[in-house]
Amino acid sequence: MVQLSDANAEVFLARLTRLDRQALVRLRPGEPGRVTVYAMLPWGTLVCRDVDSDEPQDLTVRAEDLLSRVEGPRRDHEWRWQLPPARAAAVEVLPASLVRRLADAAAATLRQATESGVDGKAVGARALRDALLDHVAVYVTSTVDGKVVEVPQRLVQAVVRMGFLPVNDIGEVAVLAVGSWIGLATGNGTAWYRPSAPSLLPISSPS
Repeated sequence: MVQLSDANAEVFLARLTRLDRQALVRLRPGEPGRVTVYAMLPWGTLVCRDVDSDEPQDLTVRAEDLLSRVEGPRRDHEWRWQLPPARAAAVEVLPASLVRRLADAAAATLRQATESGVDGKAVGARALRDALLDHVAVYVTSTVDGKVVEVPQRLVQAVVRMGFLPVNDIGEVAVLAVGSWIGLATGNGTAWYRPSAPSLLPISSPS
């Protein structure tokens, strides 16, 4: 039976299942005694966190089973998302308080648009949500190659909703870029998005 006794893993799983009761998690062994837990959020953003575990296999299970310590079946064949490279460069750091303000501003905009419409016209809640998630929350220019990295609101929402920001928003959030992947990372976890890729990409099952 797969077990994650790490309190950080329980926090990750609890927040994930509040967002999606059917969410899957993929466990990938890393350094001895550590695994990386990956999950896809409902708005197409991959999140991950390193936790303590002696689990030796790369496998996929339901998050709710893992959180409830229920021995559910392996679901390796249901995992359909590629993973980002293991290493990525930080191209900039943002104050955690700024990331929080960006998330709060988006929530306020969504409330106002839901109540009053856009330019006086009613807009469906889903269309509003999708437009906000795709909105570029911040532009970052890499100090390495001068490339402009566009950080969408969906990444901001991921780090906030998953509780990745430092306590009291005191600290920094790293903007990561590798290939076509963009990420926001703190010591509590990382959110990834790949704008140029389809949301579902079949990959081989873990061996």
